[in-house]
Amino acid sequence: MVAGLAVLVLAASPAAAGADTGGPIGASLPAPGAPIPVSLSAPGAPIPVSLSAPGGPIAVSLPAPGGPIAVSLPAPGGPIAVSLPAPGGPYPVGTVAMWLVDRSRPDPLMAAKPYRELMISLWYPAEGGGPLAPHMAPLAAADWDRHSAPPLGVAKGAVAWAATRTHARVGAPVEPRAGKLPVVLFGSGDGGPRTLGTTLVEDLASRGYLVVTVDHTYEADQVEFPGRRLVRALPLPAKLTPKVIAKLLAKHSRARLADMRHVLDQVTALAHGRPIGGRLPEGMLGAPDASRVGVLGQSLGGSVAAQLTRDDARVDAGVNVDGAYVGPVAARGVARPFLQLAAEAHTRDSEPSWRSFWRASTGWKRELRFKGAAHGSFTDLQPLLPQVAAKLSTVPLADYVGTIDPGRSVAAQRAYVGAFFDLHLRGEPTRLFDAPDARFPEVSLIP
Repeated sequence: MVAGLAVLVLAASPAAAGADTGGPIGASLPAPGAPIPVSLSAPGAPIPVSLSAPGGPIAVSLPAPGGPIAVSLPAPGGPIAVSLPAPGGPYPVGTVAMWLVDRSRPDPLMAAKPYRELMISLWYPAEGGGPLAPHMAPLAAADWDRHSAPPLGVAKGAVAWAATRTHARVGAPVEPRAGKLPVVLFGSGDGGPRTLGTTLVEDLASRGYLVVTVDHTYEADQVEFPGRRLVRALPLPAKLTPKVIAKLLAKHSRARLADMRHVLDQVTALAHGRPIGGRLPEGMLGAPDASRVGVLGQSLGGSVAAQLTRDDARVDAGVNVDGAYVGPVAARGVARPFLQLAAEAHTRDSEPSWRSFWRASTGWKRELRFKGAAHGSFTDLQPLLPQVAAKLSTVPLADYVGTIDPGRSVAAQRAYVGAFFDLHLRGEPTRLFDAPDARFPEVSLIP
């Protein structure tokens, strides 16, 4: 699997993912939560799945040809409740979702649309008060449950995704004691909604940053707009060959880069006291410090973070979280401070774009490798999926979040990303990047 394509592949249909297809499935139903033996016949024909089980529907995960088919029953006793780890900074957190319309360009992914519309969220230090924000908006959570969770081995209805809450208060006033807020833009992996970075984003906001998360419409699995309007990702090509994947990632990368520039324009307007679309929290006008801007991204979002760091003079520093590089930045690198976080198997030897990027980059740079981490370890799957797997034994946990301890993984990510932005956006010295830290034995500094 391409390092920058994990979420995209999860979003693919069984045929697009190269799954084996066959005739009718014969299955005997064991106790809820146990694996179901499945046999296929008539290769090449569609697989009609018509199974029922105590507790609700059955999730069927189709792997590569020749591999086993994982089928899991939903957990008995109702949907599983999951929670996100609390942020560790000194401030409570506020958040607000905003609808942006960029009429300066047609939509790059939907040719018939003469403008580009985006959903973003502002995360910031707050005074407190107001209801806790949901992890996912209601329609987005329902769509995630139907379409995005089953490929993870999580049956539809097995988890109470819509009931999961963040630690941020909706529309809470900005905390004036935090002063001017350094800005960090966040982009998720290809196909991933902006919500998948909440664990890291909330922590940065609690440290005194304004973090802006961005949904890339028609690429993200699901985006919910005001008025109960849900926009799903465009269907993937029928055959995801390496050439098709590279072309698709390049297209998505270009669209994301323009999206991020537009969002940065809006944040700059806020910094100068000009309102942008939607109702703003009290104290937000003039709160961002547009002279201190960082970019953070996971997977394809990390590649775009690098490209924006190279191309846009307003960006001071960037972080790539386990993403392969796509586009010109892969060969040209960056001249500004840059941090790479890597899963255990992702190295400069295994990923040519990492090797060329590293050689070409001339600014402050560090690479950290997390022993036992997988690509999904750097998303909200890291804290959430183990909670699900504890009650659904068929979830292939190591495939998505590796074997690293979830709590230690989250703590290390927060510590290193926070220290990086504190150093390069606030000028706060740190020794965390000078040598291995005994608090985080899973993390290696790669020369």
